[in-house]
Amino acid sequence: MNPLKSITGTIVTGVVISAIVMVIFADGISTSIQWYVWFHVLAGVAWIGLLYYFNFVQVPGVAKAISEADGGGPGPAAINKYVAPTALLWFRWAAVATWVSGAGLLAHYGILGAAFTFQEGAAVIGIGAWLGTIMLFNVWVLIWPNQKKILGLDGKTHEAGDIAKAKTIALMASRTNTALSIPMLLSMTAYAHGGYPF
Repeated sequence: MNPLKSITGTIVTGVVISAIVMVIFADGISTSIQWYVWFHVLAGVAWIGLLYYFNFVQVPGVAKAISEADGGGPGPAAINKYVAPTALLWFRWAAVATWVSGAGLLAHYGILGAAFTFQEGAAVIGIGAWLGTIMLFNVWVLIWPNQKKILGLDGKTHEAGDIAKAKTIALMASRTNTALSIPMLLSMTAYAHGGYPF
């Protein structure tokens, strides 16, 4: 009966604790827009957390597994078959949820157009919004289609050269997103904490 024994129970527990906190401090943070901001941040943490997992943990882990496969090591099969597809599912949909909720927040505050055109007062959040947009494009147009080839999730057989090319494209798009995430997070936090005069 322990809710922490399942991912669904764990998430529900976190949401319930969040609701309790918002009820206790209802004077300022229980509005629907705060729930929306919270969802945007939560989705963003999932997206960027998985991006960092892929770049800092999985890519080096798979490389090590490949290098040790000839010596009796496990090879990359376990990661590529059981971990990567689920991680990529959460990764790409967290990207969508982050971008859509972020655009929704900009629209709610009436600065969607101002942000994307770098108008005064919305330029810093606009930088973050554009970087997030580029990153979303990379996820869906470069990373995901190439990962489907690499992992054999597209139901097709690919030549070794095509797989090698797909690995390069997916890795470079992922590394680009990792690099862009740093100024994107700076822009988002700067705007949220008063760094918006430009």
